[in-house]
Amino acid sequence: MIPREVYEQTIFQAIRKGSTTIAPDVCAAFERAIEAESRPAAREGLSKTYDSIRQSAVRDNPACPDTGWPIFYFKVGNQCELEGGFMGLEEATRSAVRRATREGYLRATMKHPLTGYDPGDNVGSNVPDFTYQFVPGSDLEVTYVAKGGGSECFGGTRHRVVAFADGVKGIEKFVVDSFVEATRSGGICPPNVLGIGIGGTANIAANLAKEAACLRTVGSHNPDGEFRKIEEDLYTALNSLGVGIMGIGGDTSVLGVNVEYAYTHIAGICVAISSNCMVARRGSLRICADGTVQEMSSPNWFEGR
Repeated sequence: MIPREVYEQTIFQAIRKGSTTIAPDVCAAFERAIEAESRPAAREGLSKTYDSIRQSAVRDNPACPDTGWPIFYFKVGNQCELEGGFMGLEEATRSAVRRATREGYLRATMKHPLTGYDPGDNVGSNVPDFTYQFVPGSDLEVTYVAKGGGSECFGGTRHRVVAFADGVKGIEKFVVDSFVEATRSGGICPPNVLGIGIGGTANIAANLAKEAACLRTVGSHNPDGEFRKIEEDLYTALNSLGVGIMGIGGDTSVLGVNVEYAYTHIAGICVAISSNCMVARRGSLRICADGTVQEMSSPNWFEGR
């Protein structure tokens, strides 16, 4: 049985890691973008941003002042035993979020949607958010994701129903149009990691888009060839727009395009986008059945699905 003190401390470490340390795949994407950039101003912007986010790990400071929504993904072994069960896991997560807020790894940004009441600890109704995936084994994998306010509120998340008759072209047109509108709003921070959910109900598509944006490693591909082609075509199309870092113009407007899908109803195809900002913050750790904790370089969310 995994003791509560072990998984609560691990959840806190996932928050700290995700807030301050950018993942290797994101760093590699920055390096590729800097190397390929042809415009001096955009290259300078990418280079300075990359230096800044690397310093966040050295100084143990948040990589961005917008520490976003506290979102958690738990990949749970079917034989995993937790002290206090899943209610204990969720309460420990709230406790870890409160601690991370007190210690400055999270900024108190979660408020009541109507009154604006601020509890000051990022804990309230339906926040933090929990998503579970159950797999064989006895380990618990914890992933913390910081989803920034701009990328979520100001156009970075959109959905539409596309007719079957419009097919792939209809899907791609919606994505390109949505990215252009979101960029014009000034709420997202390009170059983005763009997640796309295709199929299912509106909420299934939106959840898939968020998972694709936040949990897929940059540079990975959907194993289905048809969806990989959509990823590649959209990656080329969006970068050809010349948006560049923070909209100043440049060769890289997206660091990656990740597509996930679900079967859908014959009535139409729900499509959603979820834009993740360039720092793409996440932190993943694995707790083994014996209580030992292992670092993870990626969330491992889509493997084995």
